[in-house]
Amino acid sequence: MPATPAAAGPQLQIAVFIDFENIALGLRDTKAPFDVRRILDRLLEKGKVIVKVAYADWGRFREHTTGLHENGIELIEIPRRATTGKNSADIRLVVDAMDLAWSKAHIDTFVIVSGDSDFSPLVAKLKENGKHVIGLGMKASTSPLLANSCDEFIYYEDLERGHEPARARSAPAHAKEEPFHLLAETVRALLRENFDIIQASLVKDTMKRKRPAFSEAALGYGSFSEMLEDAQEAGVITLRKDERSGTYVVTGVGAPRRRERSGSEGRGEGRAEGRAESRTPAPARADEAPKRPRGRRRG
Repeated sequence: MPATPAAAGPQLQIAVFIDFENIALGLRDTKAPFDVRRILDRLLEKGKVIVKVAYADWGRFREHTTGLHENGIELIEIPRRATTGKNSADIRLVVDAMDLAWSKAHIDTFVIVSGDSDFSPLVAKLKENGKHVIGLGMKASTSPLLANSCDEFIYYEDLERGHEPARARSAPAHAKEEPFHLLAETVRALLRENFDIIQASLVKDTMKRKRPAFSEAALGYGSFSEMLEDAQEAGVITLRKDERSGTYVVTGVGAPRRRERSGSEGRGEGRAEGRAESRTPAPARADEAPKRPRGRRRG
């Protein structure tokens, strides 16, 4: 059976494979030093890290070896070839990961620390074998192909966002457009699937399946609930509190309040979400518009 992370129960058994040369590419565009402890701390929040391996021509990255050694990471030396200037680190990482997937069935989660799209076939094969795959890379050196192939993708630059003051409420509107669009699209999809109760956790899990790199922390929110509250204030969705659990339940999809007409139609859609036309995109709402009395529309 596929291994999926659970909110409660046995902790994940994690293997970490680091393509350090790809990480080094991203480091060239930032002044911040590479701190592998930030990566391990995030992964330890998810489960137990059993295997930690990094691949590179370490003669080129001597300044990083001490920190990696101190954190118990095994360094695999892959010298560059004199003729091509390349090495076989990628191939060695793939072989070792697949060998571990077959020989150690108890390891259910594989973390590929790289942004190289060449690892996309490895990610696909691990998922075929029932493994949960997390990608982690630098924004400057990560391919969208790899990020979207993983079950979850974390950007290194976002690892410390949770400790910074939230700035999402004061962020420019355009920065929120894409995540709010994804949120509304996800809620509409869940309505089409006839979910009676759409819990906030269900919405977030579905959003991460559609966009593995999604993270509310990267947007400046302290929690997913904060993002939902902001989206409701913007008229994107409607919420209510679950009386038993105290968590949010999404009750419908609105529309941004930037345009008064869209806002009124969004509220009309919210009232009709149980009908088939409420699950249809904008054309369905446009068809409904003539049915409303003009007096109500101007009011």
